[in-house]
Amino acid sequence: MTAQRPGPGPTNSLLDVAGLRLGQATRADPPHLSGVSVVLAGEQGVVAGVDVRGGGPGTRETDLLDPRNVVERVHAIALCGGSAFGLAAADGVMQGLYTDGIGLPMGGPGEVVPLVPAAVIFDLGRGGDFAARPDAATGAQAYAAAKAGGPVEQGCVGAGTGAKAGGLKGGVGTASVVLPGGAAIGALIVCNSLGEVITPQGTFHAQRYLLPADAPALRAPDEQDLAQAAAAARTAAPMPVGRPGLATTIGVVATDLSLTKAQCAKLAGVGHDGIARAVDPAHTMLDGDTLFGLATGQGEVPDLALFHEVLTHAPRVVSRAIVRAVLAATSTTTSAGTWRSYREAFPSAFAEPSGDASPDRGPHE
Repeated sequence: MTAQRPGPGPTNSLLDVAGLRLGQATRADPPHLSGVSVVLAGEQGVVAGVDVRGGGPGTRETDLLDPRNVVERVHAIALCGGSAFGLAAADGVMQGLYTDGIGLPMGGPGEVVPLVPAAVIFDLGRGGDFAARPDAATGAQAYAAAKAGGPVEQGCVGAGTGAKAGGLKGGVGTASVVLPGGAAIGALIVCNSLGEVITPQGTFHAQRYLLPADAPALRAPDEQDLAQAAAAARTAAPMPVGRPGLATTIGVVATDLSLTKAQCAKLAGVGHDGIARAVDPAHTMLDGDTLFGLATGQGEVPDLALFHEVLTHAPRVVSRAIVRAVLAATSTTTSAGTWRSYREAFPSAFAEPSGDASPDRGPHE
């Protein structure tokens, strides 16, 4: 009998982790190019940890998640565009939770304080106006969308609306894996990296981690596409190295198992391995790379062997989510410039295979 192998969940998304919902608010009306993505837990919240690796982070309530501190659960995670200004979007999420009576009890009925850690990417000015950025109203829209539920959109939506990934258009991506025992791991990543997600050959750094469900028939681009991409790169404006916070990859990696706060911090930490496998260079002084680790507690308390398995697969799920973000992104032009998508830059990567050649894709997990 063949042993069951890990594979993607039913939606291949963060929503395969029981107890989580996702809502996204997109501002792509000129001169905006930004948005907010909210990961919403149940009324009792979710155990959470965090790991910040980038040299230019923009975050809110991350000290709360230190295992030495008292609060165990948070009620939502806000991933936002708008650089440090975008942290204001978490106010709208907090107000929505407060109105619904969800938060840390602090007294009588309705006296609650919602806990909403947040992280931001830099996308200011990409829609044409540096002052056009997410605010509390945008956060409230994303919270309302999370309450309503629905499928996950990827690419240029939510916090990934104005994202770019090296020289390509970035965005929001998600992926999941279900282990043989039934435990689920999911990731939602906003890829807005300084580093490149592709090699000089036009393939993804993390291609070997992809599953068939992630990118059917993805192939190595042909020489013509590579030559055109190289010519385009030579004419592109250089990244203004020397100004901090101009990039950032942020997101959530979650499981339905019952983890401690310290274990959630470890989950977030190994999730960064997935960024390092997918982006080169990663965790630079110009990125604010931040991951939140979440455990919804719908499943068992893992023994050491199962927790080790979770930590083995979590980085792979993060890497897959980054690739899926870039694959789902679409070319975008505003008054501030044009960012080409991977699909536009390398159309031959999606061509039908000829002869007996097989897709250039990695093995199953």
